[in-house]
Formats: sequence, structure tokens, C-alpha cells
Amino acid sequence: MAVNGRLRSGRPAHHFLFILGIAAIFSVSDIVTANSSISVDLFRRQQITRHRSESILAALADGNALSLTTPSSSSPQSRSRVYNVMDYGADPSGIADSTEAFKQALSDACGSPGDRRLMSEITDLGGSELNLGGGSYLISSPLTLPSNPVGNIKIHGGSLRASDDFPCERYVIELGFNSSESTYSIYNFEFVTLSGLMIDANYRGGGIVVINSLRTTINGCYIVHFTSDGIFIHSGHETLITNSFIGQHITAGAHPLEKQFTGIGIRLTGNDNIVTDVVIFSASIGILVAGQANILTGVHCYNKATAFGGTGIYLKLSGLTQTRIVNCYLDYTSIVSEDPVQLYVSGSFFFGDANVVLKSVKGVMKGVNIVDNMFSGLGGEGVDIVRLDESEGAFTAVDQVMVERNMVDNMRVRSTVAKASVQGNGTKWTVDFKPVLLFPNRIDHVQYALLSTGSEFPKHALRSVSDNMVVIESNVEVEATVYVHVEQRWK
Repeated sequence: MAVNGRLRSGRPAHHFLFILGIAAIFSVSDIVTANSSISVDLFRRQQITRHRSESILAALADGNALSLTTPSSSSPQSRSRVYNVMDYGADPSGIADSTEAFKQALSDACGSPGDRRLMSEITDLGGSELNLGGGSYLISSPLTLPSNPVGNIKIHGGSLRASDDFPCERYVIELGFNSSESTYSIYNFEFVTLSGLMIDANYRGGGIVVINSLRTTINGCYIVHFTSDGIFIHSGHETLITNSFIGQHITAGAHPLEKQFTGIGIRLTGNDNIVTDVVIFSASIGILVAGQANILTGVHCYNKATAFGGTGIYLKLSGLTQTRIVNCYLDYTSIVSEDPVQLYVSGSFFFGDANVVLKSVKGVMKGVNIVDNMFSGLGGEGVDIVRLDESEGAFTAVDQVMVERNMVDNMRVRSTVAKASVQGNGTKWTVDFKPVLLFPNRIDHVQYALLSTGSEFPKHALRSVSDNMVVIESNVEVEATVYVHVEQRWK
């Protein structure tokens, strides 16, 4: 019974009438679903109506007030900042084009809730969310944020697939693709999160591009079927890419078309970015780095085998690398670094003859540490764990290079530190370090000890260091063992 327009439960009486209306919608919806001759468009609208009805009933159950307005009709200050694309007519089945629905939903999600700011001139959207609701959506043009700088927004929870007429060489999601249009801030966006998304570029272009943005997070994404880049980070600062899977073709290895793989899994041309716990399973290059002070951790690259012309990690910023590669897995794919300066590779596993190639462009190599890694080869003649590529000129400016303490199986050890011993009866002992030392004809430091087993106490001296060989001589013939330690570390 209603008392003063309210039910005994305390809710307004019109809530009861509204629930009856919702029940009627569900009844009609079931009839529509049972009718196999219904049109696809009507069936899609029925799905959207049912979804909104479920949301309203859930709000009633929680005791929240009803709002019967359309998503964009109430002011940003008075409504939830979570925008579900299905409320705008997006088709979660992926049959109809949902581009326009996404544009309207993004426009509303980027509406300013007030005058708060992040970095200078970047509008704080307060944690606005674009929720894909677990749907799979077909889009015919890139999803973009407005050209005026905004931040603190999240896009998550669904799949995006480029249509057959999606513009070539564009990206499914573009953050700042037309960054030249923005004159408000030194950064286009700040604190944008892309999470839980599957992005299928349908061999039309790329997956995600982030240009001149600050503190972007790409987390838990699965990006496939790109022709250019899975993820492209250009300029900007502090992008975090984590817990994601990236591949041009969907495979778990040994793909029949592996030799034809193209594209780049992740391209970094900005500074101070972090890539962690990411798998790149098909592309010509796993990660291309052309920016400074980036760190890669927990990355597994089995994109295109080096034997087929692929590269796991390519460091292309010659002369100022400043890159750390830690605890990664290079699976039949190598690391290539041009003119490495301040490069650190440690704690990583190289499998299937994968190695590190140091490529001379201008002949500079400074501050390189390749230490404490594991290398496992395929046997045969063996591949150098670290190789110098001097096809375009020799390294002429070398300083502070340390390659040592690496564990090696079925590959050739290369190091900048070596030790050996020789035993004999005579006046000369020669120790050859050519099979081990990284640089040819270069020994910067020698230590040796001569252990004589006879009664003689000979005089002895280091007589020659040439062509990576060390010669020790004594003044008298003696039975002795000579222990030698050499280094190539310093200028």
C-alpha cells in the first residue's frame, strides 16, 4: 500500500510503476529474441535496451536515484563519470560500425567536470572512464581524444577491430596523432590509462600511438594484426607499458610465415619510458628504441628469429643509448645496439643462438655492461655471445666496457676479462686470449704470477702483449706454471 505517494518500503510509488515497465520490456525482449526473423539492427537495439534496463534495476537495488535522461543530457557535475559506449548505440557484437557512438561517448567523457588542472593547461577529468562493457566493436576511423589537453581518463574493458575500410597507416587508438593542432601545453595528454583492451588492426595500420603525452599507462592489452607498430610512443615522457601481449600474427611460435613477419611490436622514440612484463610473439622487430633512459624488464621476444632476419630489441639511438635491459628473455632473437653509450644488459636469458650485437656507426662504445646473463645455443660451430659488427667501420673510441660473468652453453664465450694458465719447462710461456677476448688486439691491463716447482729462483718478466697474446719470459730454464689475468675495460 502507498502512503503519501510512497510505498511501505519508503521508496516513491512511481518506482513500483517503473519496475513494472521494466518487466514489460524484458517480456517483449524475450519475444523479440525468440523471433528468428527479426532484423539485426532491431536485435542490436533490443540488446542495448535490455542492458540499460539491467543497469537501472541495479541502481534501484542499491538505493540510487533514477535518471531517465540520455547520457549526454545531464551536466558532468551531477552524473557519474563512467560512460558505457553501449548507452550511445555502440554495437557490442561487432557487426555494425560503432565509430560515431564512440566519438560521442569520448566527447562526453572528455567534458570538463570543473576547473582542476594537472600539468599546466591540462584539464583534470577527475578519473572519467570510457567503459566498453566487454563488447567487441567495429570501427572505421581512429579513436582520438580532443586536441585540447586533458588528463586523468581511462578507456577499458573490451575489444576494438578496424574495419576493412579503416584508413591505412593510421592507428586504432591515437593519443595526440595531430599533436601540432594543440598549442595549449607542452604535453598533449597526462595520465591516460588504456587497460584490458584487445586491439585488432586488421592489417590496416597500427594499434596504439601516443604522441607527446605524459604518464600514459597501457596495461593488460592484446594487440594484433598490425602492419606498422603494435604500440608507438613518440616524444613525451614516462609511458608505462605492462602486462601486455603484442603480435602481428596470432601464434605461439614456429609460424609457417615467420620469415615474412613485418612491423614493430613496440617503437619507443621518447625518453624515460618503462616496458615491463610484455610478450612480443610476432613482428620483424620486437622493440625498437630510439630514445634515452628507457628501461625494459621481463620482456619475452620470440617475434622473428634472428636467423630469418628479425631482431628482438633494436637500440637505434647511436651515441647516447642510456638503456637498461634487465631480466628479459630473448628467444631466438638478438639485441642490436648502434654505437652503445651507457647500455646495461643483465639477468637475461638468450636462447637459440640469440646474442648481443654491438654495431659501429661512428665507432663509439662507452659505458657498456653486459653481465650476469645466460646464453644457450644450438651447438654446431657456435655463435659469439657478444659480437662486434664493424661492417661500417671499426670501433675507435672505446671506454668502460665490461662483458663478463655470463653463463654459456653451446655458444662461444666473449669477454673483456679473461684468465688462463700455461705449464711448461723452459724460458718462455705464451698465453693466447684471442678465442675469448671481445676486442681484437687490445689488452689494457695484465697481471701474472709464475709458480716454479724447482729449486731455482728465476728472474721473470712480461715481455710482450700483442694480438691478444701475452708472453712471459724467465732468465733461466725452469719448470713452472704461469697464471695470467687480462682486461680490456678501459681507454
